[in-house]
Amino acid sequence: MKNRLPSHFSYQKILIVMLLFTVSLLQAQSPKGKLFIIGGGDRSDALMKQVLSVSELTKKDFIVVLPMSSEEPDSSFIFFKTQMAKLTPNPIVMLNFNKETAQNKKLTDSLQKAKLIFISGGDQTRFMNVVQNTPIQTAIQKAYQNGSTISGTSAGAAVMSEKMITGNQKLQKEYSGTFDNIRYDNLETAEGLGLLKTAIIDQHFLKRNRYNRLLSALVEFPTLTGIGIDESTAIIVRNNQIEVAGESEVIVVKNPKGILKSKKNNLISIENLHMSIYTAGQKFNIQ
Repeated sequence: MKNRLPSHFSYQKILIVMLLFTVSLLQAQSPKGKLFIIGGGDRSDALMKQVLSVSELTKKDFIVVLPMSSEEPDSSFIFFKTQMAKLTPNPIVMLNFNKETAQNKKLTDSLQKAKLIFISGGDQTRFMNVVQNTPIQTAIQKAYQNGSTISGTSAGAAVMSEKMITGNQKLQKEYSGTFDNIRYDNLETAEGLGLLKTAIIDQHFLKRNRYNRLLSALVEFPTLTGIGIDESTAIIVRNNQIEVAGESEVIVVKNPKGILKSKKNNLISIENLHMSIYTAGQKFNIQ
């Protein structure tokens, strides 16, 4: 037969080749960098030393601070630099982008080359209004893919995920400072940086009692893992493995089953839900 395979070739070998190809493809797609996501509040020297350790800075590496979330970007930068200058000799620079400088290739190239990128707290929507669909976002994503550590606190934590909680409610236009209900089609979300695609982040979690907000997010996005990070606490993301660091706890909610939505007052019910609580040093996986 003309199409007969050589005797030394086998379907087993074909499967091995296909498997190796698949593994290499997955490795190529997996980011080489890490995420260090802080839930806001005080940042101890011990926690920031962990940021530096995870980042694996060499003598030639530098740190970039992105303060665009903050109403007072200079103050955010000074606070960060004052603390970090005690902990590392590496240069620390601020890139306070706006709509015009977002197109500056020299600045975005510098951002992409930073080994540690830190996003300050403030308002996550303010940050994404500057960054979304610009070379800044591309530079952050490429830096992460190439091995840089992307860190952020508070608003800088919220922007990490693809689906970003804004803090606003659709059914209650005036912000009261609390999210005092669980309703469907009430949680306002927007597009984040997209560094974390299978989870959604909430910050200041225990301190500000944000269970309602995160549960509402799971109703809207039931395939995602909800991660609530308390103040002075962080998660370290290495591909699909997450490690907890800091002083408090991380709440993880996922796999909601039997979601029912009532047309009356947008009420919802969930028959079953998986919830876990983790402290420093503990690890868990996400998809």
